[in-house]
Amino acid sequence: MTTSTDYLDFILDQLSSWKTIHPKRMFGVIGLYADGYMFGIISKEMVYFKVANSNQAHYKAADAQSLKLFKNNSVVASFYEVPIAVLEDADQLTIWAEASLNIQKKNSSKK
Repeated sequence: MTTSTDYLDFILDQLSSWKTIHPKRMFGVIGLYADGYMFGIISKEMVYFKVANSNQAHYKAADAQSLKLFKNNSVVASFYEVPIAVLEDADQLTIWAEASLNIQKKNSSKK
């Protein structure tokens, strides 16, 4: 199942006051990029953001699941689904997206 244009448009609209998001289709999902870093993934009408020790507790508290890709449901433990309540609140979504983008930037600077 691929992501619908309407769903992608909704997510981009929710984040429009934050940064310019560049969606990129790849391997059956859509990567969400800001400032040249992929901080999120849309797969099967669900948004997943990058997690690390700094923000993982928020996702676990919301019973969010990690991203599962491919036919064998391989887990991508560094990306967790964004809770519906956060998706519906543009301000909260921006806060969570910013945290994920900062993780990617920090990881990049370590290399």
